[in-house]
Amino acid sequence: MGRGRIKMKQTKYVMSGGLAFDEERDMKRLASLAQKGWLFEKFSPMGYTLRKGEPAHLQYAIDYRKQPDRDYFAYFEEAGWTHEGSAGDSIHLFSAPEDVAPIYSDIETMVEKYRSEQRLMGKSAVVALLFTLVLWWMSQWGIGGLAEGVVSILLVFSLIALVFTGLPYLGYTFKLSKLQK
Repeated sequence: MGRGRIKMKQTKYVMSGGLAFDEERDMKRLASLAQKGWLFEKFSPMGYTLRKGEPAHLQYAIDYRKQPDRDYFAYFEEAGWTHEGSAGDSIHLFSAPEDVAPIYSDIETMVEKYRSEQRLMGKSAVVALLFTLVLWWMSQWGIGGLAEGVVSILLVFSLIALVFTGLPYLGYTFKLSKLQK
């Protein structure tokens, strides 16, 4: 009987701490894993998918820009940064060798970065809160039947939306207060 080779898994999932709360820690973790040969492949739900490759000494950085154009990515490329992937059309991950200057080197640009995300999450959280309050109010009326079931399901979804927008809003608000001290 011949021995088969053990095939190593070529991808792995890494959970994110949440960009609004742990962006810096996530980027350091990705850099540490890159040194072990686990390189960013794509954004995944609530985390990242990494692929096995050659160990690399990289730094990672996130930038937020809604619907970027070619000039946006060219700017980063000229500065020595490689676009690794995007989550939706507004969260972009870049990598660069460790000796390349960081994307954000001053407080003002970091404040601007987080303020735009704070505004976006704040607006979304207010909408989710309004839907949640209206649906909760409707659920208190005791509608009954199918309508009550539909309202209950919508209430659960609106609560989930409130958590996924309200918590990042609070995270960005906290980051901004720390940066502006």
